[in-house]
Amino acid sequence: MKEIIKQSLVNTYTYQEYRGLVKSLLDEGKSTGPNQSEELTNYSMLNDRRMKRLDKTIKITEETTKEIQKVVTPQTWLVITEGWCGDAAQNLPVLHKMAELNKNINLKLVLRDDNLALMDLFLTNGGRAIPKLIALDSNLNVIDTWGPRPSVATKIVANYKAAHGVLDAKFKQDLQVWYNKDKGVSTQEDFVKIIQKSTLKEV
Repeated sequence: MKEIIKQSLVNTYTYQEYRGLVKSLLDEGKSTGPNQSEELTNYSMLNDRRMKRLDKTIKITEETTKEIQKVVTPQTWLVITEGWCGDAAQNLPVLHKMAELNKNINLKLVLRDDNLALMDLFLTNGGRAIPKLIALDSNLNVIDTWGPRPSVATKIVANYKAAHGVLDAKFKQDLQVWYNKDKGVSTQEDFVKIIQKSTLKEV
């Protein structure tokens, strides 16, 4: 596992590099990943606009800020993502803003379809769901994982699937509305718990 993680870290992007990559591909009418379609490009375009807006509007709460500043040992937040992924677009700006609050946290992004060996170590219910964050210590030990959605949204998805069998287009639209209302708060709450757990281990 460590060897795969180590190899994947060679292929990482900073948040700004990732945003630039998605933008430059869109200028060519493309999305990230080997599979190209009009649908994926349209999703990427929508996500690029969404992330641009969230970069300006996402606010990190005082409680989250206080907890993030308690991280005293270096860690890497390695996130598996793709430009066409709606959940990634909603959550990456929040992760970026949180990581910026502490120099001990290094946010790195990798593309899923270029790093399937890594992805397959961190499946969700057997699927390659993204975004997936792997928190690593300086020795590349896994501290914790998160994703592909805030725990509150995960429950909403599970309940809908149980009732309807599939996540249809209407639900996906409703989920984006939920994200807009939530404003990244649920993601922050998840990370407060993750950090509290990891700082307890350090004591």
